[in-house]
This record gives sequence, C-alpha cells and structure tokens, in this order.
Amino acid sequence: MAVFNLTPSDPSTFILMGIPGLDAVHVWISIPFSTFYIIGLLGNFMVLFVVGKEQTLHKPMYLLLCMLALTEISTSTSVVLKALCIFWLNLKVITLSGCLTQMFFFHAGTVMHSAILVTMAFDRYVAICNPLRYATMLTNTRIAKLGLVGLIRGVLFVLPLPLLLSRQPFCANRIIRHTYCDHMAVAKMSCGDITVNRMYGLVIPFVVNGLDLTLIALSYGLIIRAVLRIPSKKAHQKALNTCTAHICVMLMSYPSFFFSTLTHRFGQGIAPHVHIILANLYFLLPTMLNPIVYGVKNKELLEKVGKYTCRMCSPGGH
Repeated sequence: MAVFNLTPSDPSTFILMGIPGLDAVHVWISIPFSTFYIIGLLGNFMVLFVVGKEQTLHKPMYLLLCMLALTEISTSTSVVLKALCIFWLNLKVITLSGCLTQMFFFHAGTVMHSAILVTMAFDRYVAICNPLRYATMLTNTRIAKLGLVGLIRGVLFVLPLPLLLSRQPFCANRIIRHTYCDHMAVAKMSCGDITVNRMYGLVIPFVVNGLDLTLIALSYGLIIRAVLRIPSKKAHQKALNTCTAHICVMLMSYPSFFFSTLTHRFGQGIAPHVHIILANLYFLLPTMLNPIVYGVKNKELLEKVGKYTCRMCSPGGH
C-alpha cells in the first residue's frame, strides 16, 4: 500500500506501522511476543497473589518484588497490547492523546522500575552490612514510602515529555515506524523545533538512570567490602548469593534500556526492524524472566508458589 494512502486525514491521529520490512510476518512475530507477555503476566500475578495470601511473606523484600511485578505488568501492557492489535487486527491508527498517554505510562514505568532496583540494592546492603538493624531500618511502611517517592519521581520527570510534544505542530505525514509511541519516534513527526524535546529526552534518562546506577554501584561496593571482611568462604558465598537475583534483573534491564535510547538518536547504521524488535524485547523479557529468576533464587517464595500451584491443580484444591 502506498504511503500516501496510509496518511490519516484526522490531524490528531498517527499511524503505527509495526515492524517495517517485516509486515508479511507480523502474525508469526506475534506468537513469541504474545507468549512472552502471557508468561510474564502469569508469573507476576502469581507473585502478587502468593505474597498477598501469605502472611509470612509480608516483608520488605517481598513488598519490593510486588512493586517490581506491578511496574512490569503496567509497562509491558502499555506497549504489547497495541503491538498485538497491529500484528493481529491491523489496527494501526492511534490518536494523539492515546499516543501521549501510552508514552507517559511506559516511560514513567521505566523510571519507576529503576527506582525499585535502587531500593532493592539498598535492601541487600542493609541485609548484609547491617543485619541487626535490618528490621528497624527497613520496615514495610518505609519501603512503601520509598515506593511512593519512586512513583512521584517517575511522574515528575516523565510528564514534561508528552506535555512538550502536545504543543508541537505535526506534519502531514504522521506515520511512526514503530510498534509503540516512543518519545523520539513521535518527536521526529513534528514540523517544529524539537531541540528541547531531543535534549530533555536524552538528558533525563541518563541523569535518572545514571544516578540510580551510581547508587547501586555504591551499595554493591559497600557489600563487597563487607563480604571480604568475613573470614569464612562459605559465608562469602551465602552473602553474595542473596544478591544474584537482583544482579540478573539489572543485567536484563539497564543494557537494553541504554541500547534502545541511544539507537533512536545515533543508531542510523542499525536496521529499523532490529531496533524495534529489541526495543519490544526490553519490555517483554524482564517481565517474563524476573519472576522466574526470583522464584528460582528464593527458596521461601518458590515453596509458597509450589504450594498454591499444587492446590490449584489438585481436583479438590482450594
């Protein structure tokens, strides 16, 4: 179909093209996308259900896992559902308000996700370096307050992105070659000066995530220093083992985030379909794998999940 036939007549709408060059295999691409998404939803809802039901899991670490699960459900849902509508139903049109709303939710979710990872690093630091003060320093109430601060930070930092774009004039060709309304993809549709949008969209992720990574690195530096002071090698391994799941989650999140952010601005040599697929996997893979990683590494959570799974699968289970 010619591009001019796709151009919407309504100036308040955009067209999301999905994955350019792979239109013929959109349905096949949707199979792993939807599979990853469904597994992620089941895993994260299972974490929320089990922690909610089990009084013994009403602890700061599990409260943080619930925050992480809620964040990943919201960010992946804000991106994947529209992508599946494009792949399955060819519903490519999205209004300007819908586009800006989607942009706000997944960018705010990304900032919130980073804040939770910082809080988790602090949780591990206190657990290993100040175990006797853990119960008084990190109460459920304090963790909830830190989560609220992370949410407010996400809203305040991200809200200018859609607000700045809402004031921009957009050209007649409003075709976004992506599966979702990424900030820079939408900004490039503008006929006006997007210097402020471009700078804000680049500086804020690096300032926010750079600060978060610095705090995480500081926490782990102090953890390593404390562990090295322990004479027992077995104690070394036990202490570091409590951090493994958190480190795995960070390795799945931060590298893909920075790759996606940089390629939109400087990745002219990267094929568009490669960038778009990787950008979507950034939302899908952590959502799917994080509950699995924490379930495998946390015996207490794994036992409770196993208990409720057996109950649900047994004929008379309740």
